[in-house]
Amino acid sequence: MDAYLRIEDALEASLQPVCESCPPRLAQALRHAVFAGGSRFRPRLCLAVAEACGDAHPQLAIAAATAIELLHCASLIYDDLPCFDDAAIRRGKPAVHAAFGEELAILAGNALIVRAFELVSELVTSAPLHTGLVLASLARGVGAPHGITAGQAWESEPRIDLRAYHRAKTGALFEAAVVAGAIAGGGDARGWRGLGDHLGEAYQVADDLRDATGQSDMLGKPVGQDAVHRRPSAVDQLGPGGAVNRMQDLINAVIRLIPRCPGRETLVFLVSNWAQSLMPAMPVSRPAMVASAS
Repeated sequence: MDAYLRIEDALEASLQPVCESCPPRLAQALRHAVFAGGSRFRPRLCLAVAEACGDAHPQLAIAAATAIELLHCASLIYDDLPCFDDAAIRRGKPAVHAAFGEELAILAGNALIVRAFELVSELVTSAPLHTGLVLASLARGVGAPHGITAGQAWESEPRIDLRAYHRAKTGALFEAAVVAGAIAGGGDARGWRGLGDHLGEAYQVADDLRDATGQSDMLGKPVGQDAVHRRPSAVDQLGPGGAVNRMQDLINAVIRLIPRCPGRETLVFLVSNWAQSLMPAMPVSRPAMVASAS
């Protein structure tokens, strides 16, 4: 089955028992947050790394991939809240707080985080060591000092290191996806560390570019948020051209970092296509990127 469809089915299965029994409006908010669209790149990356490493524990891999997406959806709920971005639109639809109110938005985010960890922990008896390591990688990706929580907190500081901010706010969950995938696949996670950090930083640079130069109706969310909230931005520090070059350099670094493994070419293809989708103005094939893939 196609990876995207596998993830959609797994997300549906993960929420069904929750939504059947919880308060109806909370159930609606959960489904609104998770099934509002999106590329599902993070869980697809997790599965691709697991397969590249041998897919030793396929149930753990799909549970980790599903958990990654639930955590990502929770982070978007919080990011849109009035106390942060105050964004009323996400993926072309009302943000969760705009549709259901701030109280249910916060509760929905909390519920998604708990469900993510619950999903993975259910496999602890079948693969205790690997499950424990996956849980630790997820916790690192969403907590402090290096996870999403810390990344969001950097926005409240008077001075911000742009790379530390990008790697925590965005890179940490990409890193968790890569490391969890390697562990679930039976690989040596140490050989994969750092790859996700670079991917996340590349995504954040692209997001800065879209925020500065994109159109809200095309992106499905408000633009100009970095300027409004006076947040650090790759565009502000490097200029549009410098930001594009920075993103391309990061993607090339990612491709170089992918370890030699049977699934390497698939991963190179996945990363390259993802990068092109983020930056539609980039050339279809860039010699440096192609050269690095071999």
